[in-house]
Amino acid sequence: MRRARPTLAILGALVLAVGVAGGMSAQTAAPGSGPGPVSAINRIDLVRPDAPALGAHGNYLIGVTTRSFTNPSQIDVVNTTADGAPPVYDRTLTVEIWYPAAEGTPQGGSYSVLLRDGVTSATLTGRASRDAAPAPDRFPLVILSHGYPGNRFLLSHLGETLASKGYVVASIDHPDSTYDDQGAFGSTLVNRPWDQRFVLDSLAGLSDELGLAIDSENAAVVGYSMGGYGALIFAGGGVTQDAPSYNFSAPQRLLERNMAGSDSLSNLVDPRIKAVVAFSPWGRNTNVWDGDGLAAIEKPLMIIAGSLDDVAGYDAIRQIFAETKGTTRHLLTFENANHNAGAPIPAPLEAWANSPALNFTPFDHYADPVWDTVRLNNVSAHFVTAFLDLHLRQLADRQVYLDLVPRAQDGLWAVDDAGMPTADFSYWEGFQNRTAVGLRFETRGVGE
Repeated sequence: MRRARPTLAILGALVLAVGVAGGMSAQTAAPGSGPGPVSAINRIDLVRPDAPALGAHGNYLIGVTTRSFTNPSQIDVVNTTADGAPPVYDRTLTVEIWYPAAEGTPQGGSYSVLLRDGVTSATLTGRASRDAAPAPDRFPLVILSHGYPGNRFLLSHLGETLASKGYVVASIDHPDSTYDDQGAFGSTLVNRPWDQRFVLDSLAGLSDELGLAIDSENAAVVGYSMGGYGALIFAGGGVTQDAPSYNFSAPQRLLERNMAGSDSLSNLVDPRIKAVVAFSPWGRNTNVWDGDGLAAIEKPLMIIAGSLDDVAGYDAIRQIFAETKGTTRHLLTFENANHNAGAPIPAPLEAWANSPALNFTPFDHYADPVWDTVRLNNVSAHFVTAFLDLHLRQLADRQVYLDLVPRAQDGLWAVDDAGMPTADFSYWEGFQNRTAVGLRFETRGVGE
């Protein structure tokens, strides 16, 4: 008698038990190769069959490498007190870099990561090949910046996806802001945009094989939550004169470094940055900015958010969208999604178990209670690709993916007997029939 196959629920329970008790295997299976070892469960490269057109991976093979860059003599915000000269230290940033790889590069690799509790380890699996030779060309640069707390792997799904489409993607571990190094919040407020700028400068200064593949004159910043906060400042949106005195700010008004109208902010803003994407940007909910500060942003901007964001506040995010009048900007909204809309990786199975280091399950840090994370990631990748292709690669035909009726469900799928769109067709470009739902996409031009 043939033995019955175990159900997916039973398999999932077994995998979770093995992963929590013994840690995940470092082995990986190539995408699409069928059942693999336990670690293949924590994949960051999943693309659903209903993903929009630009949500899938591109044609480039992917490499990945890890670099560290040290910024000397930086103010040590965490150890600065109310009085006395602020101490200084050498601030080292670890950066995960994805890039298009040379032809023939085998695909499939793993990432050993810490989860939200800063204690539990997991292994993620994806497509990139560790330390592979880069493809012989130059590619625009995208800087990824995680939230507070986070790490350089939180948006790794997007790192691999964009690398497969012809970008070098550098994802930063921000000191004082990672799962196992969560220091005073004031450090994140002060340092975040300057970390982003320092990584841009460091990568632009590389002269090795990887450096030759980076077109640092065509760069973008993609930030999530506090990474979005930093990206908006890096783009020119300085904080108010009151913000350095807030009780959650840095001592000795160190946040003045990021203040609107300051010489330091003027020196921060960089013409190499051609576009900014902010997922769930934090800050307007606490009046870190005002309308005048945000109006100073002139970089093309895309904001991605959930309509039920209760961390950065959806109304506050909409206020950012309204007040950034100095540029053309877009707002993609996932209806009924929370703060995690579109940015984090799917929750690793180890994150499903309770952690004694937290008063909540690590799962909550990655997942949304309504939306499937892979769906969120695929839709976000579609829009981020269109936006970056338009502004960094000057692909004018990507504009069609951004000229949309605001409410997805108002789009009309109208085709003739041959399946060709009729004059009444207004469905969201790149979305399959019946899949553009639960979404809004709004655009405002300069001065609007």
